[in-house]
Amino acid sequence: MARASVFERYAARYDAWYEGPVGRGAFRSEVRALAPLLAQCPPPYLEVGVGSGRFAQALGIGFGIDPAWEPLRLAAARGIQVAQAVGEQLPFRNEAFGGILLVVTLCFVDDPLWVLREARRVLRPDGGLVLGMILAESPWAAHYREKGRQGHPFYSIARFYPRAELEGWLAQAGFRVVAYRSTLFQDPGASEIREEEGRPGFYPEAGFTGILAQPHPSL
Repeated sequence: MARASVFERYAARYDAWYEGPVGRGAFRSEVRALAPLLAQCPPPYLEVGVGSGRFAQALGIGFGIDPAWEPLRLAAARGIQVAQAVGEQLPFRNEAFGGILLVVTLCFVDDPLWVLREARRVLRPDGGLVLGMILAESPWAAHYREKGRQGHPFYSIARFYPRAELEGWLAQAGFRVVAYRSTLFQDPGASEIREEEGRPGFYPEAGFTGILAQPHPSL
């Protein structure tokens, strides 16, 4: 909840970043990487850590939760059905959704494994979990860590995890990874980011990695 207070305080600043020369191109690239993964999941869809609702709106996700109310107000204005809640305790019944999206959410939670287990609980057996991640291997993670050391309000509280650790958590939560898509093969310090098409597969040099995981059939 301490991290949520940062997003509560700076909600307008966070949302405005997506309209700038870096945020606009990055956002469009990330959506293009995530959309083919989410398309493999049956509706209805939930975004955990929906924030101001930009990804949910762009990807046709109807429901979103977030612990910070001010971003939820922006998401509701974008047509998302929202609830104030945390990823560790989702206010939904078992197997309620066919697709669940988390975009950099795991970077800002206290217990990523717990969040993944909750996502598994509310996901249908034929559904899919889509993650949008800035992985520790990425030069973008190094760039953001440096901004955090300089006092940036968001990056100073973010944690970036390596691919192997994330895959281990997914396995413990009852998932198996079935696809990767990568994007943002650009200098993270550039003054402007151009829109890119996502590439199938995992690339350590990518700034953003989309991951599709499905419930393990034996669990």
